[in-house]
Amino acid sequence: MPPPSSGGIALIELLNILENIDLKSLGHNSTKYVHYLTEAMRRVYADRSKYLGDPDFYPVPIDSLISKNYAKKLYSQITSSASNSADILPGLVESSESMETTHYSIIDKWGNAVSVTTTINSGYGSKVVVDGAGFFLNNEMDDFSAKPGVPNQFGLLGSEANSIEPGKRMLSSMTPTIVLKDDKPVLIVGSPGGSTIITAVLQVVLNVLDFEMDVNEAVDAPRIHHQWYPEHISIEDGVLDSSGTLELINMGHKVKDIPYLGLIEAIKIDQKTGRVSGATDRRGFGLAKGELDK
Repeated sequence: MPPPSSGGIALIELLNILENIDLKSLGHNSTKYVHYLTEAMRRVYADRSKYLGDPDFYPVPIDSLISKNYAKKLYSQITSSASNSADILPGLVESSESMETTHYSIIDKWGNAVSVTTTINSGYGSKVVVDGAGFFLNNEMDDFSAKPGVPNQFGLLGSEANSIEPGKRMLSSMTPTIVLKDDKPVLIVGSPGGSTIITAVLQVVLNVLDFEMDVNEAVDAPRIHHQWYPEHISIEDGVLDSSGTLELINMGHKVKDIPYLGLIEAIKIDQKTGRVSGATDRRGFGLAKGELDK
């Protein structure tokens, strides 16, 4: 998804950085695997804060951000120890978005694929219902930086790229994704979850493509998240045991347990057999459903 969503650029930038690493050899959700994902996420979310906004109002350097040479430069900064986010870039601090977002993934018998993410932003949106229509208006204005450089009521800072202007579109993290091979879909995926959407989608893509998991295993696997600030890795139960967590801490990382990250809805297509498999996240209340062609 292009700007003003940050999802597409951030996902490509993350994948470009991580392709410099043999992730499979590290082992899925090993300490080193979590470390490299975290350091890539830290740098991409720093770029998100500084450079991304509505391209009709701000010169978003898309080509530079998704350049493989730029990704190699970022990769070269990653060491065996945790970086300090304050040493990377100043800028936006992410707020935590609630789950008033919906995603659905669809494919039909002809192979037409759809990945859609939609939101009213936070609980009941603006809390205004359209008379006679029965639906809420969103409060997406909250996704702007109301006053760049000055903390809002939650102590969060914003950048000029996402400042409020008439007719401008606010920044989001929506990342509806379709992965193609030979111009045909092999994976349709997306999620709600605010700033955690990008990293949830990333890990499902890696699970399917790099670790060759089936779609249910890929979606259900425990996940991590780092967004530059706050200065900690959010980790679901099951990613690491206590010794692995201690190893991360000894590398300089701060670790915070979190109940869940994202609510993925995904479809995997096996191009050899034509088999279509759907998965809904164990973390939520979605549904995977298919119909046989009669």
